[in-house]
Amino acid sequence: MKKNNKIVLLFPDGVGIRNYLYSDVFKGMEKELVLFHAFDTKTEQAVKDITAIDNTLTIPKYTESLKEKFLRELICLARLKHNAKLVDNSTILTYWKSNHKGFSKVLFYKLIQIFSYGITNYKHILRLEKWYQKVIRSSSFYDEVRKILVTVAPAKLFCSHQRGVQCAPIFAAAQDLGIDSITVIYSWDNLPKARMALQADKYLVWSDYMKQELKLYYPEIKEQQIFVTGTPQFECYHQPENIIPKEVFYERYSLDLDKKIICYSGDDVLTCPDDPQYLADLADELIKHNLDGFYQILLRRCPVDISGRFEPIISKYPDLIKQAPPLWNFEPNSSWTTIYPLPEDVSLLVSTVYYSDLVVNLGSTMAFDFGMFQKPCLYINYDQEVKENPKWSINWIYKLQHFRSMKDRNAVLWIHNKNEISEKIALNQSSSSIESWKKTILSNYKTSSESIKSVLEL
Repeated sequence: MKKNNKIVLLFPDGVGIRNYLYSDVFKGMEKELVLFHAFDTKTEQAVKDITAIDNTLTIPKYTESLKEKFLRELICLARLKHNAKLVDNSTILTYWKSNHKGFSKVLFYKLIQIFSYGITNYKHILRLEKWYQKVIRSSSFYDEVRKILVTVAPAKLFCSHQRGVQCAPIFAAAQDLGIDSITVIYSWDNLPKARMALQADKYLVWSDYMKQELKLYYPEIKEQQIFVTGTPQFECYHQPENIIPKEVFYERYSLDLDKKIICYSGDDVLTCPDDPQYLADLADELIKHNLDGFYQILLRRCPVDISGRFEPIISKYPDLIKQAPPLWNFEPNSSWTTIYPLPEDVSLLVSTVYYSDLVVNLGSTMAFDFGMFQKPCLYINYDQEVKENPKWSINWIYKLQHFRSMKDRNAVLWIHNKNEISEKIALNQSSSSIESWKKTILSNYKTSSESIKSVLEL
């Protein structure tokens, strides 16, 4: 097949829009860019307006066959079991969801569990992977996307993350046509989860640490296929134009210019069902110790959390807690293809970090966001006496595999119980250890776009 100067940008949902379409990754490239996406019409037009990429194609409707899904989920469970033993960390098994509803789903996943007992070594997993690759090539979807790729005839195919299920047959078609296929590992916790849906020619990772993880969990991937490029996710902090003028920012979010800001960064409902109680604890302790005259709380909830669960707490402390709602396109009951941050959210996030003195959070990458401006992060590390979900506990959160990248626990400040909140806030000191952790996880975080471009130019 005759190749040309085109690069197909595969975006199966809106998750990667901010990192890869708002950043400088594809700006100024002397390539013809074709956006291959699963967005609705409104999102497609918005992305066109933002990126000036005019050439777009819609990914055909994908319906996963029963055989494809069975193999994919069986591979996932087998890999989770393998990974848990490999690194001696049973929390990896929590990524396997077993609380399915409905007789057919319960039976389906029970059969997968039964079959997984027969997978006793890594060679068995690789055989399943080969079988899965064969099955996805026999689908009508594979035939359809292959025809599209033949027509477009790109030199390269770039995917915004590694876990999109419909991406597997697209990448298979690309490889069969001799198109260079490239994917990024989207987030710092992705690799142990065994959700690598596709096989690529090149894999772009955040750091040397993540490169070693990829080699550990997927030893069949050759070292020369792995490129340490960093992630564009944090480049925005090095662009002064993203900082909203102070008076404008404070007035917009009803903040007091004479008080310091504590950012409370919320998680999604499943990750931290007790977020509202922790926010209430923070407010209670500030008032109890007369710190509310010096501090104010700025809540940035998780962009996909539209539950309204924080409203009773905000109503209780209207003078102390203010909100800076994420500026995302998000509609109730919508799919991930229509969920994405608006360009204005980049400035909002950067400004929130810039003007806040510290962040209180349950173990998210906001520690790195605040580390960009040498601001401290306080990780919550205690359970509520009355839990929203009795089965949920803080005890397993920091045992998750990606936290093993934190070699020095002093990289963040820890809140081990409610009574420690005022003491830890009073410390208000940035730990130098965050730099070490940040460098472990975020290689090339200043020049990631250029590093990715250089791989695309190969």
